[in-house]
Amino acid sequence: MAAWTKHNLDGVVTLAPTASAYLTAERRALQDAARTFAMDEVLPVANELDPKREDIPRALQERIADLGYFGILIEEEYGGLGLGVFEYCLVSEELARAWLSVGSIIARGNATGCASADPDRRIELLRRSASGSWIGAIAFSEPRAGSDLANVECAAVRDGDEWVVTGTKRWVGNAKAADFIHLMARTREPSGDRRADGLEIFLVEKERDAFPRGITGTVIEKIGYFGLTTWQLELDGLRLPADALQDTGQDEGQGFKESLRWLNVARVQTAARAVGVARGALEDATAYAQARIQFGQPIAEQQAIRFMLATMAAEVEAARQLWYHAAWLVDADEPADVDAAQAKLVASETAERVTSQALQIFGGNGYTTEYAVERYWRDARLTTIFEGTSEIQRKIISDGLLRA
Repeated sequence: MAAWTKHNLDGVVTLAPTASAYLTAERRALQDAARTFAMDEVLPVANELDPKREDIPRALQERIADLGYFGILIEEEYGGLGLGVFEYCLVSEELARAWLSVGSIIARGNATGCASADPDRRIELLRRSASGSWIGAIAFSEPRAGSDLANVECAAVRDGDEWVVTGTKRWVGNAKAADFIHLMARTREPSGDRRADGLEIFLVEKERDAFPRGITGTVIEKIGYFGLTTWQLELDGLRLPADALQDTGQDEGQGFKESLRWLNVARVQTAARAVGVARGALEDATAYAQARIQFGQPIAEQQAIRFMLATMAAEVEAARQLWYHAAWLVDADEPADVDAAQAKLVASETAERVTSQALQIFGGNGYTTEYAVERYWRDARLTTIFEGTSEIQRKIISDGLLRA
C-alpha cells in the first residue's frame, strides 16, 4: 500500500499519509510503552482514587516524569523527547484510556509557562518542565469569559516595576498543586471592535500546595474529571514582577493570538483524550459482554449487543483517524483550525455516545460505582465542553466551509 495519498482542495494537490504511514515503528514503540504504563500503573490508581475524588498522587506524577511524558514536545537538548504533536497525542490517548486526568496533567508540562524573554531563564524552565518539576495550571476562563475568551476582564495594571492584577478566574485545574499559573489578563481597554487587544499572558510563580499573596481559591465541586482539583481564583492586588509578562513572539497586547495557536494543539489533544476515554468504555463493555450470562449464553451472542459493539468500534476508529490527521497537519505547520475543530467535535461527541452505549451494555451494573464504565461516562461528557464546546467547534468548521 502506498504510504501517501493525494488530496485535491481548490485545485491544490497536497499529500497526506495513509493510516499505515502514521504509525511508524518508533511511534508504535512509544504507544506500546504508554499503553503498558497506563494499564499496569495508572488504571489501578484511577480505580482506587477516582471514587474518592482524590488527586493524582505525586508518586504517579514522578513516574510520568521518569517516562519523559512531561517533555514530549521539548527539545532533547533541554531534556525532552524532542517529538511532535502526533506523539504527544498518541501518549495522551493511552493515558486517558486509564484516567482522563492523567492524560491531562502532561499538558501542564511540555513547555507550558516557559516563554521567558530571558534566554537563560527560558532554558532553565524548559529543563524543569521536561523533568516534571515545573507543572502548571491554566487560568484563562472567567465567569463571563469561557467560549468568548476575548471577554476577559481580569486586569493587569503597571505600577513601577510591577504588575498589579485584579479579577476572577474560573475552571483552573491543578491551581493549588501547581508550580506556576499561566494567567491571561487585560493590560489595556480594547479599541473599537478589537476586543482581544490588550490581552496578555503572565507567569505567576508559586509554591506547590499554596497560593501566593493576592490569590485565594475556592474548590469547584464537579461530577467527574477527578484527579485534578478545579478552582475558582480571586485575584486581589496580586503583584507580579515586570518580567512575568510572557514573551509570546507578538507585539505587546497580542497574547490572545498566541493562545489561539495553542488552542489548536489543545483541541487535537482533547480529541485524543476523548478517544482514549471512549476506548476504555468499549474495551470494558466488550469484556463484560463476553462474561455476562443471560438466557444461558453470554450477552455478546445477542445480535443487538454485537451490533452495538461493532458501531462503537467503528466510531472510535473514525474519531482516531481525524485526530491523527489534525495532529499531522499541526506538525507539518499547515493550517489546522478546521481540522482540529473537526477532530475535537467528532471525538468528544463519539466519546459521549460510546460511553453511554457501554453503560447500557452493563445494564444495572453500569449504573453503579462498582465498574469503571461510569467514570468513562462522566468524563466523556466533559470532553464536549472544555477546550471549546461542540457549538464553538461547529462555528469554526462552518466559518471555514463558508469562506471556502
